[in-house]
Order: sequence, then structure tokens, then C-alpha cells
Amino acid sequence: MDQLHGKIAIVTGASRREGIGAAICLELAKSGADIFFTHLRPYDQKMDYYIPEIDFPKELERQIKEMGRRVGSMELDISKPEAPSILLNEVEAQLGLPAILVNNATYSVDVDYRTMTAEMLDLHYAVNVRGTCMLTVEFAKRIEGKQSGSVINLISGQDKAPEPGNLAYVATKGAISAFTLSIAPDLAKRFITVNAVDPGPTDTGWMNPELKEYLLPKFPMGRIGQPEDAARLIAFLASDNARWITGQIIHSDGGFWD
Repeated sequence: MDQLHGKIAIVTGASRREGIGAAICLELAKSGADIFFTHLRPYDQKMDYYIPEIDFPKELERQIKEMGRRVGSMELDISKPEAPSILLNEVEAQLGLPAILVNNATYSVDVDYRTMTAEMLDLHYAVNVRGTCMLTVEFAKRIEGKQSGSVINLISGQDKAPEPGNLAYVATKGAISAFTLSIAPDLAKRFITVNAVDPGPTDTGWMNPELKEYLLPKFPMGRIGQPEDAARLIAFLASDNARWITGQIIHSDGGFWD
């Protein structure tokens, strides 16, 4: 299907083969969009689940090109104050004016009340809150009056249940839930939809066998979420079929309960 034909999509945080960002890029491309994605492998390389591989961003570009779509990418630290302008300038120079923004890049390190520090909270805030908010408003300012658009923010399950031991992450993702609800009415007047997606626990390479065994009974559909599950919903929200949907927090988690 080419329901996104002629549209340019930005996806932040597509560094890993098993990640949600890569799945979103491929699903949007399958739906007809040209893709510009960011990546930041130094962040991924610090994670316990990181699997070294040869320049995956180049591989992802190749896959998208083989689908007949235009594609660009850049390494970018979303936490930098100048990142939104740098990114949007590059997208416009390479592909044109974007119509879709998927705020997928995130910073996440488990901390509880004993290990929480101001520095750790600031690291989460810089990416998850400031980076997401400022990229959204810069995107909106550039396209308003020129074309309609869609913003999709990735959040966590903090709207459904507490997540002890993950305080900095859920606090900053909770801010994006509030931001989504509050900016949506303003941007609706400019024909830009804004929604947030909680994909639930998703198998992107960070789950060990013991955790999968623990989580599986909590999924009534009998399987753990996959990156493609989130990607399909995001492609729909980016399409004209979802133009009446805005300001929503969507828990696309297969009925996961905790």
C-alpha cells in the first residue's frame, strides 16, 4: 500500500537492527514514505544488550532504497539544543519539507530512589523531554501554513501502572504524555495531528530468557510484543486515514497487564 506516497518522514533513534526505530522506518517506507532517520550508536554501545554489527544505519538505508524510496540519515545527539534545527535543515536540503515526525529516540537507564541523581535525571530530560518537545515545535513551525502533518511520540506504560526502579525514564516519558495532550489542540488548528504510542514491553534485544518467561503470562495474546507491532500503528497514525485522531495516548500492547 502507498497510503503515505509523496510524504517525507523523520524517525529519530534508528540505530539497531532489532529496534523499534528501524521497524518504523521500514513500515513507513513500505507505506510509500521517503525516510530520514537519525542514529546514535555511542549510546547503544553503552547498553548491556548491544550486539556489535557492521554499520547498521547504512544497511537500513540500503533496505529502504531497495523499496524504491528516497532515504537519508545522520548521526545526531537529540540532547543538544541545536539538534532540531540541524536535523530539519538537513532533511529539507536532502529530501524536502517533512510531513511526518516520529519521536522515537530515547534515553533510558534504570534508577530507583537510592540511585537517582540530578545528573542522571538531567540526562533523561535532555533527550526524552527537551529533545522531543523542541523537535516537535520546530517541525510544526516549519510546516504550518504549507502542509498538514503528523507527530507520533513514543512513550512508556506510565499512564497505565507504576514502574518502580525506572524513575527517571517514566518521569520524563510522563512529561511527554502531558505535552502530547496539551499541544494537540493548538496544532489541530494547523492540521497537524499529535499522538503518543505506548508499545508495551517489546522484544528489541534487551530481554533475557528469564524476563521473557516472567512477562509472557501477562500478554493475553500469548506472545511478547515485537517492533513491527508498534510500527504498523505508527504508519496508520501518520496516514490520512487517521486525520481525525489527535491528542490520544494509545496503549498498543496486546492487552499487557501488570
